Amino acid sequence: MIPLLHDFADERVLVFGGGPVGARKARRFAREATVVVLAPAFADEAFDGAQRVRAAPDAAAVSGWIDRADPMLVVAATDDESLNAAIEREARARDLLVNRADRSEHHGPDDVAVPATIRDDPVVVAVATDATSPALSRHLRGEIEATIDGAGAVATASAAVRDRLQGRDLDPDSRRGALRTVVSSDRVWDAARRPETDTESVALAVASEALSEDDAPSE
Repeated sequence: MIPLLHDFADERVLVFGGGPVGARKARRFAREATVVVLAPAFADEAFDGAQRVRAAPDAAAVSGWIDRADPMLVVAATDDESLNAAIEREARARDLLVNRADRSEHHGPDDVAVPATIRDDPVVVAVATDATSPALSRHLRGEIEATIDGAGAVATASAAVRDRLQGRDLDPDSRRGALRTVVSSDRVWDAARRPETDTESVALAVASEALSEDDAPSE
């Protein structure tokens, strides 16, 4: 599989299953999409604003629920393997994306794997093991979380520096070198991890030092 990022803004996700797995899937997608969770009962967990519909569809009723919800993605997360198979089958018949929580192997281009994700917006890092070791994915996520702490602020500050440099008469190599210095600078990362510090100003100062005085961006 090749990892891709997909924008779910203004899209709908239909989750079959209200247990812990369904709740986790709902939380994952609710940050962008409108999420509907369909289940006869719901776990005592957060669903993060997802619409919960209490119903117990059998295999024959799945198609009707999918047609009414009109989702981009269907998640099969029930504890009934045959029902999950019916959900997958009906989603595929409509050329919809499908994520089946009870199966590790993938059978087609519509299959969606949901990796362990670390966010420090706008930075997103995903870790997947092709379902061979979810425990390792969780371990790596914890390791990476500490590494990218502050990465969002560094990304935003480096984008501001890039915009400032693009307005100056600089050769591309000098501009790229200054940006590489900014994103690898301990001063910039330290600033990004202190909320009271203006990371952009620190990044501009670092870029100035990386360029000759005549080419330095003004703060």
